[in-house]
Amino acid sequence: MNTRGLGSQMKDCVPVPDFSAGAAFESHGLIHRGFANVKSELFPVHPLELSEKNFSLNQDKMNFSTLRNIQGLHAPLKLQMEFKAVKQAQHLPFLHSSNLSLDILKGTYDCIGFEDILNDPAQSEVMGDPHLMVEHKLGLL
Repeated sequence: MNTRGLGSQMKDCVPVPDFSAGAAFESHGLIHRGFANVKSELFPVHPLELSEKNFSLNQDKMNFSTLRNIQGLHAPLKLQMEFKAVKQAQHLPFLHSSNLSLDILKGTYDCIGFEDILNDPAQSEVMGDPHLMVEHKLGLL
């Protein structure tokens, strides 16, 4: 068979997805993501949805600019360094972290939100071998 001619024949081909036996029986995460809806992925459901998603970020920006105007540049820089230091201190990958120290720094430790009752879907519990999870986090695997 001539392998030189094969490359020119293959560049016009359309890739075919892998149809393995395991892929047909896997769930698409209905419990975690809900029913597939293309419209909700493309457009926000309500005009205030984007505002609500960015509420804490916008509030932090406003607080930092107010703090800078009142106390100078050093105050927001110091707070941002403290936030970064607190975010880096974490538990082992297989343990849930409540980030209480970050909530105390931000002043939201006494506020009850959605993630306090039903947990943040991005931080769902993952049960696995602790040794493998730590090795994966450290990049040893």
